Amino acid sequence: MGDTDKIAGVALDRRNFLKGAAAAAAGATLGISPLLASRAYAGQELNLTIIQPHAVTGEYLKKEFLEKFGVTLNFTVIPYDQIQAQATLDVQSGANRFDVHDYWYATIGALAEDKVVEDLTDLIEKDKALVQPEDFLPAIYDPYSLVNGRRYGLPYDGDTHLLYYNNEILARNGIAVPKTWDDYYNAVKLITEKEKANGIYGAAVLGFKVPIILISTYGNRLAGFGGSFLKDGKPNLLSEEAIAAAEELVRVAPYALPTPSETAFEQGLPAFLAGKTAFIEFWSDLGVRAQDPANSKIVDKWGAAPVPLGGNNKANVASLNAGFGWAISTGSKKKALAWEFVRWATSADVTLQLLTLQNSGIDPARTSGLNAGSYKAFAPKVQAAIAASSKTLTWPNGPQSPKLLEALTDQLSLALNGQIKPKDALAAAQKEWEHLLA
Repeated sequence: MGDTDKIAGVALDRRNFLKGAAAAAAGATLGISPLLASRAYAGQELNLTIIQPHAVTGEYLKKEFLEKFGVTLNFTVIPYDQIQAQATLDVQSGANRFDVHDYWYATIGALAEDKVVEDLTDLIEKDKALVQPEDFLPAIYDPYSLVNGRRYGLPYDGDTHLLYYNNEILARNGIAVPKTWDDYYNAVKLITEKEKANGIYGAAVLGFKVPIILISTYGNRLAGFGGSFLKDGKPNLLSEEAIAAAEELVRVAPYALPTPSETAFEQGLPAFLAGKTAFIEFWSDLGVRAQDPANSKIVDKWGAAPVPLGGNNKANVASLNAGFGWAISTGSKKKALAWEFVRWATSADVTLQLLTLQNSGIDPARTSGLNAGSYKAFAPKVQAAIAASSKTLTWPNGPQSPKLLEALTDQLSLALNGQIKPKDALAAAQKEWEHLLA
């Protein structure tokens, strides 16, 4: 991009400025500029992509943006594993149907490299008082937005996994909440062996062969053992921690809800909410769903904890599994309005509203949201479990990351299905990663 005026260069006439000035002070904390507050864009439309799990979020944003600013948001719901491909195709084909994209943070480097999304660095700096970048969780802000020193989006969904458990199943089997992956394996094995005949399993293990599912499950174990995907920018898949994480994933599979390689969150989540599994590793918004009588049979019967520890690791590490942000398409012809939306939709006020909205699928991306009294009251168990992690495991997010994650997914899936040993799977992935990053 390079030229801020191409996005922000909308003339402020005296009438609109005076109409918006009264809202400027409030806007400084709400991500609302005087121009947006003046309804200068009323009657216009924006076209956006959004992943299916964020459909409720899309409805909320659409209603609020129309009521407050007179702008219609047209969301196209896309499967979470196709969002990058759809955004790239839209720009590279010349269709340019979309103005704003909902992007998975691990793909931001590829989207930037392929010139699918705009460089927002200068806009963020210019509107710092409205954006409040210092409020984004430090562990999230750079991984979700930064590529080679430039920022290409803003985060709004700070996804990490927690370990959820069914108190009733644990109690009747005399099991405590697992602190280590050894504890977890022993608990899952015991429960499945004792209760499988009644349709109860120790865990739902999400092992479906797409990166956002299978690598999230592997990432929890890698984080628990204190490992990393990369070290000094180089593949680190043959470390002791990485191998132990893969072995732990494969070890528990025989005692999980059948069949892990076919279990995505569409299968695992209903089983846990129906009281059919003792454990599930899932995004932090599950704590909201579990307390919703309309969707859950385990209201007040569940708990949440950080993912277990492994090996010599003594610190709780949260794996950044599948967080999302908003980015502006390079093909948009409404970039100024698109920036108004991105800034507003990632603001502290809006993201807090989404955190406390039933079934929004949104998890904390800002410090103010994580620590807000309303969020603590809305999801107390989840908030405490998130806050307990002192470190984070970041996924690869450079230009080659989608290919890296596909390669690792392919090998982990083979290991999970018993077709290859975990160490051999990681050796093959390591070799492919070295080739891709050469």
